[in-house]
Amino acid sequence: MHDLIIIGAGPSGITAGIYAARKNINFLIVTDDVGGQTALSSDIENYTGYQFITGHDLVAKFEEHLKQFNIKLKRDEPAVKIRRVDDRKFSVETKKASYETKAVIIASGRSPRWLDVDGEAALRNKGVSYCATCDGPIFAKKTVAVIGGGNSALDATIQMMGIASHVYLIDINPVLGGDSVMRDKVTKSQSVTVLNGALTKAVLGAQFVSGIVVEHLGVEKKLDVEGVFVEIGSTPNSGIIDLVAKNKSGEIVVDNLNRTDVPGIFAAGDVTDVPEKQIIVAAGEGAKAVLGAFRYLSLA
Repeated sequence: MHDLIIIGAGPSGITAGIYAARKNINFLIVTDDVGGQTALSSDIENYTGYQFITGHDLVAKFEEHLKQFNIKLKRDEPAVKIRRVDDRKFSVETKKASYETKAVIIASGRSPRWLDVDGEAALRNKGVSYCATCDGPIFAKKTVAVIGGGNSALDATIQMMGIASHVYLIDINPVLGGDSVMRDKVTKSQSVTVLNGALTKAVLGAQFVSGIVVEHLGVEKKLDVEGVFVEIGSTPNSGIIDLVAKNKSGEIVVDNLNRTDVPGIFAAGDVTDVPEKQIIVAAGEGAKAVLGAFRYLSLA
């Protein structure tokens, strides 16, 4: 029996773990990986204390901080279901085991959204990628396409500008979104072709990606590319629980103390309805969630 189980080890889960350790709570972290979506980020220029740091290096700093405490972390063990045992107890089931706890913090983050077009599933990891930071170097000196028009797509495009020979940025919207600084970098680059108002129809290739089909301004055309980076947003990893209220996007609804509508269950970070999906916001929410859980456990 644990007092607290933290689900996820992104910025919110890691911060929650550090605060829980400092409060001497009997807790466990279960997670698929360490770092979450932070590990997918390239250049981070707005995390307090660092004028510039890569996502990979920031995750390393997180892990270094975790190691200062005797934290029980079950890596490669994502939660698959949260169930109520009784009024004061919950069960967290993972792919490997089941754990009982008095309180839960859900910090399970988000997962990339699929295009859902012909060829995508068959060519995943064969030229179709959802992480430019992870897979970008594979496509050195090749022509690639980035699908999307927000900050994640702009970030992937900026990364690939320094790696690929040419980048097509395919955006279904009439104008690019995202931050103006990132937009300027992309639109001023000679190695990027931006196609606004373009719908991706299919990914082509036998064993590996050889091209994509897009509909641009009413005309269907084939683009010869060897890599496709899908950057069209993400969905919350909230399917592990049916007990709590969620909004229409599937995000877990929390109050300003990170409480759900079920006493003893808290949530933090990108899996919640907190509007700003930022690393520093997720970290702060993780701290708040543990402080709320500590108060709940103290009064139990």
